[in-house]
Amino acid sequence: MTAPTFPTAGSPFPPAGPPLPTTGPFPPPEAGNGAQNGAQNAAGNAAGSGAGTPAPARRGPVRDRYFDLLRALALFRVVLYHLTGWAWLPIVFPSMGVMFALAGTLMARSLKRPAAQVIRSRVRRLLPPLWLLGAIGVTGMVAQGWGPDAEGHPGWWWQHLTYWILPLSDPPYAYDVAGIEGILGESWPEDLAGPLWYIRAYLWFVLFSPLLLRCLRKLPWPTLLAPLALSVVMRLELFSTTERLDSAITDFSTFGACWVLGMAHQEGVLKRLPAYIVPSIAPLFAGAGLWWASHEGFRSGFDLDSIPLAQALWSFGCVLLLLHYSPSWTEWPRRLRAFDRPITLLNSRAVTVYLWHNVCILTAATLYDRLWSVDALSANVPWLLESWIPVLLVTWALIALCVLAFGWAEDVAAKRRPQLWPDGRS
Repeated sequence: MTAPTFPTAGSPFPPAGPPLPTTGPFPPPEAGNGAQNGAQNAAGNAAGSGAGTPAPARRGPVRDRYFDLLRALALFRVVLYHLTGWAWLPIVFPSMGVMFALAGTLMARSLKRPAAQVIRSRVRRLLPPLWLLGAIGVTGMVAQGWGPDAEGHPGWWWQHLTYWILPLSDPPYAYDVAGIEGILGESWPEDLAGPLWYIRAYLWFVLFSPLLLRCLRKLPWPTLLAPLALSVVMRLELFSTTERLDSAITDFSTFGACWVLGMAHQEGVLKRLPAYIVPSIAPLFAGAGLWWASHEGFRSGFDLDSIPLAQALWSFGCVLLLLHYSPSWTEWPRRLRAFDRPITLLNSRAVTVYLWHNVCILTAATLYDRLWSVDALSANVPWLLESWIPVLLVTWALIALCVLAFGWAEDVAAKRRPQLWPDGRS
């Protein structure tokens, strides 16, 4: 379901400005509740001032900086987790649940427009960055010997290759390639394709969102809890499916409640509850997730990503609390203003960072491992060569290069003027 984690070095790693650019799999941050309220107040003031008073200029959409902070934290945690493999990180911050919830919130907001138009826009924003990744990755795999005989039947290979164009299922990748000596480890195709489960899951959530939103408006709580119930059914193995279908259903059941929870937040479902309800029930869901994880081997080397029901319950409980708190910042609090540019950049290039981070981790680890051949370093500072911190720094340097080299695809997908480094500076 998620990309594999990798060990640290020592072995190859198998004040407010203008509206900011939007992101792809993380839907465009359109006008938030604060912006909507501002527009309503402006309209009221204009009406009360008399017909002779010109209406104030219409303001553009305002970013919800709280959501921007959550998305940036989620991306940073994803990179750190895939580098270190620390099982406690998804408990400290359930990144995937948070990202699906934010996407659900913004998808529900967008569905004020015709559904077909919204879906077309979302898919258009999603695909060009994926196509760029696939063009480079598939070309590299074919150059290293991957071909139609890889899956036992040429027809299957060509058919599955179309998932790099429209990821309704997981795109295929090569298992045994040479890599690039001293630069890119042999597992690079797996690392390249690892994050694509999120793209596939996001696409299906987008396609089903009009239906999910209608169900949410008619039956809010059954719709919210249905994915969790499906997760229980999947755990009980009450029916069998193909491997590809099983993967899609598992991801839907694991994170569907978070996606619908984001929609419920946008629709005001949570605000209609008494203030004490969410803080009372959210720990129950999260606690149930931890309890189930403890009974499914969490303490013996597994993590939440390998225990879907525990992941679903824990993510739902945590996201429920995060959305309940949701302050809807239209500008940064004073203590966070210093982080404006990096957070803005991460949100503006969220797709690029997510798609390329695994390959950057692998490359950083492979390059850093070469320092073991320097006798002065291996003899005097082996602790430094074994540390994950330098690898993390190199990883983010490589991610920055990917932002410069490939981030323009997000602008092309959104029909914007391409920018090299969109950190909010005009």
